[in-house]
Amino acid sequence: MEMTGRQRFIAACNREKLDRPPVWLMRQAGRYLPEYRALKEQHSFLEMVQTPELAAEATLQPIRRFGFDAAIVFSDILVIPEAMGQPYSFREKGGIAMDFAVRSPEDIARLTVEAVEEKLAYVPAALKLTREKLGDQTALIGFAGSPWTLATYMIEGGSSKEYAAIKTMLYAQPSLLAELLDKVTETVIRYLKTQVAAGVDAVQIFDSWGGILSHDTFWNGSGQYLARIVEAFGDDVPVIVYSKGSHHWLKELKATGAAVLGVDWTIPIDGFYDALNGDVAVQGNLDPVLMSTEPEIVRTEALKILNAMQARPGHIFNLGHGILPSAKLENVAALVETIQNFRGEE
Repeated sequence: MEMTGRQRFIAACNREKLDRPPVWLMRQAGRYLPEYRALKEQHSFLEMVQTPELAAEATLQPIRRFGFDAAIVFSDILVIPEAMGQPYSFREKGGIAMDFAVRSPEDIARLTVEAVEEKLAYVPAALKLTREKLGDQTALIGFAGSPWTLATYMIEGGSSKEYAAIKTMLYAQPSLLAELLDKVTETVIRYLKTQVAAGVDAVQIFDSWGGILSHDTFWNGSGQYLARIVEAFGDDVPVIVYSKGSHHWLKELKATGAAVLGVDWTIPIDGFYDALNGDVAVQGNLDPVLMSTEPEIVRTEALKILNAMQARPGHIFNLGHGILPSAKLENVAALVETIQNFRGEE
């Protein structure tokens, strides 16, 4: 009997041998989908995130069209600082703007962990609606930003290219940074626990800016907080850690205790898997730009990853980062079809 997408996803997280890997895409809802654009014409992004019915609809759209093995809830990593008392908005010319920058003990004192479950109740509400629609056929993934990545926005005051403020604090005021990261970590754990209670099959932590840290600073700045989050969930659900650009720090990534480690497209995924001794499931790692090319190119590049990983149990197929607005529908369809039809060396 054919496995459901949900069964396949959970089996891959547990490093079980499968005939093909499960597939979902980071940022799989979005502007490349005409049905998402139609929804966005009627509602703002924040309205969609904060309205359970709209968030559930955005989550389900790519599942209806492409039949991914897993759905990831439509939300935003910055709901956490907002719930802590630091609202955000979108700049007219692009990027994020926080209402204020966290730079002092007084700024950190303004942030609160209290009532985060109530303030973010719209996310588990969206998850419950989505779980109802998915039934047992499709896995459901919750997520949050990593403490380090969230802190970059909070300290920089929004999007940044140099990350000078947070890195200065890391070196010059480490205890102050640790105070903020401790507070954010507690919030992330409490928030993710509401998602687990709502029925997710796994949670992913997006450490989008982990790669700006050096080898000497990665563990103190990010890794130890990722490990604390993973530990909080024990065997309740698999935790996926995706730390973009941090694949060099294998010992530290493994020490987080994550069930699954995501990897970007800049290194061979089979080498990454082997360096971890097969002890951790691996997710990735097609270059997102390929989704803007042509179906045959997508198929060729996807098969390289599939063939490289076919004898390595515990592979979840994904892009090496989020899908781009320029992605073509026919390319996403070709990717899913290639993976779902894969049964060995081609």
